[in-house]
Amino acid sequence: MSPAVATRTGLLAIALWATLAVFTAATGQVPPFLLTALTFAIGGAVGVAAALAGPGLGVLVQRPLAYLHGVGGLFGYHFLYFAALKWAPPAEAGLINYLWPLLIVLLSALLPGGGLKRGHVVGALLGFAGTVVLLLGKGGFAGIEARYAPGYLAAFACAFIWSSYSVASRHFADVPTQAVAGFCLVTALLAGLCHLAWEDTLWPAGAGEWAAVAALGVGPVGIAFYAWDIGMKRGDVRLLGVASYAAPVLSTLLLVATGFAAASWSLAAACVLIVGGAYVATRR
Repeated sequence: MSPAVATRTGLLAIALWATLAVFTAATGQVPPFLLTALTFAIGGAVGVAAALAGPGLGVLVQRPLAYLHGVGGLFGYHFLYFAALKWAPPAEAGLINYLWPLLIVLLSALLPGGGLKRGHVVGALLGFAGTVVLLLGKGGFAGIEARYAPGYLAAFACAFIWSSYSVASRHFADVPTQAVAGFCLVTALLAGLCHLAWEDTLWPAGAGEWAAVAALGVGPVGIAFYAWDIGMKRGDVRLLGVASYAAPVLSTLLLVATGFAAASWSLAAACVLIVGGAYVATRR
């Protein structure tokens, strides 16, 4: 697979993550860890099916360090994300969490032949500014308060874990993408244990909510993680980092289109900043 094709495959993951909010809203009152367990189980099944159609289930047998990297990234990110939302106001937690695209751009300089340019950094900063504007338009911020420090730290840990997982994937290029199925299944198991420990069980109500869970598992949680793995291992890591800022804007546009949110000036401004950032980052 050429780097250009791998980069476009990584962009598919970003497009699928843009549907995350819409599908999540359609799942009703299913608690977070239960939803994570269900969707990652489905996402893992997608990878198992791909493995059966291709190299076989032997690809799930990988060295422990590969599982530590994969499960640490997938489960570690989601565990800390839910903790951040519980311990800090969602707007601030979401903003800190969305440092991960910028961190991907910066950490990519550590890769062999990283070639980080000023345009990459400026583009990523413009994308982050677009995210700030978007979140401000959704209701502003309560203000940084010391009592929310654990939540802020958890949100920053989210950003660092996901960016580190993404960039470090380059060092696991020998691990087949189908092996991500194993990471997803272990993540589903751990999320299920967290659900049993801390949440009340509330299953999806009706066919519509179950369909939304299935769509989440196949798309934003299933195919997206396999596509991201390909993009990070073989594509342009810097470009994908900057392009990731499109996810919250595309997500908001979908929420507007489906009636879950209203259009606003902040959405338009965020679009301009993020598109501008992508242009700066890709300009030769």
